Amino acid sequence: MKVEATEVDGRKVYSVRAFNQGIATWLARLPTLWVEGEVTELRRQQRWQSVFFTLKDPDDGSCVSVQMPRGQFDALRLDLVDGERVHVFGRPELYEQRGELRLKALTIERYGLGAHLAALERLKQKLAAEGLFDQARKRPLPRFPQLIGLVTGNDAAAKGDVLTGIVQRFPAANVLVAETYVQGPRAPAAISTAIGDLCRRGVDVVVLARGGGSFEDLLPFSDERVVRAVSSCAVPIVSAVGHEQDTPLCDLAADVRASTPTAAARLVVPDRAELRARLTQLRERLHRGARTTTERHTRRVEAAHERLRRAPQLALERRRGRLDTLQARLGALSPVATLERGYAIVRRGDDVVRSAAQVTGGDELSVHVADGTFGARVE
Repeated sequence: MKVEATEVDGRKVYSVRAFNQGIATWLARLPTLWVEGEVTELRRQQRWQSVFFTLKDPDDGSCVSVQMPRGQFDALRLDLVDGERVHVFGRPELYEQRGELRLKALTIERYGLGAHLAALERLKQKLAAEGLFDQARKRPLPRFPQLIGLVTGNDAAAKGDVLTGIVQRFPAANVLVAETYVQGPRAPAAISTAIGDLCRRGVDVVVLARGGGSFEDLLPFSDERVVRAVSSCAVPIVSAVGHEQDTPLCDLAADVRASTPTAAARLVVPDRAELRARLTQLRERLHRGARTTTERHTRRVEAAHERLRRAPQLALERRRGRLDTLQARLGALSPVATLERGYAIVRRGDDVVRSAAQVTGGDELSVHVADGTFGARVE
């Protein structure tokens, strides 16, 4: 849009509107750039379409107003507060209505965070490609560890949280503590060495613990040396670093991630009260099972005893029945029974007379009936 001046008494005179439009057009030609400063006067309202704050130079107090669309600002999820140092990427613009210069922000990063995040993301992708974060590598924690290794800082609150939690849950547990640097440039090498030393001392599980801190404080736990030491640990390892929302790379390589050091204590040892309750329950089940089994076997023995007691009588009765049957059958086939029905046995001498042709007149016969014998002569 071309800005026109008005000729007045030989002068070129611009209206305020034209002047502001000209400045705005000129500013629009400038490239996008990064500006560093401290956030002050942060203003955000739900009904506003934009978020406003002032970017102040911490050295001499120079200020510039910054405006950013609320949707873009919320999507960054930075939770900025006054006093934080940031890098703002954007371009200058002029609010023509009031002639105010401001920086229209396209994105915002906390000071020094961008480079770290980019490096961490590259390392994360590299280690993930090597399989260091695979779920198949995760090992279960031992149910009853005989020796627990704890890697933590000297006089750290995290150490007290873990030890207190372990003692309260399972007083008989043995803990071997390796105090080391947990922040600063010397921390990665010290943490890696401590993990290896504990494994050589024969621990059954390792807890890597550190309390909350800033992003920079937790950077050693995303160092490649620490991540590889966690991944190659000879025993299962629990990572309890920072708060629940913190996720250093060692969390991804560990076998188990605990949201806090106190939660790590709950993971590595059983609860004594729960064990006692469980043992009491199992003891009662064993008693009930033994009592039920004994009663069942007692009933079986009593039934077998009764069967044994009755067996001779039953066998005798069965044999008696068989004898009675045989006797009846023998009785039915006995010649005496036949004689009792009115039949007789006739003999001539020693021979039984079966036909009239066997005798002649005058033969002496012997007739045998049921109750005796008498003689007869053939006529």
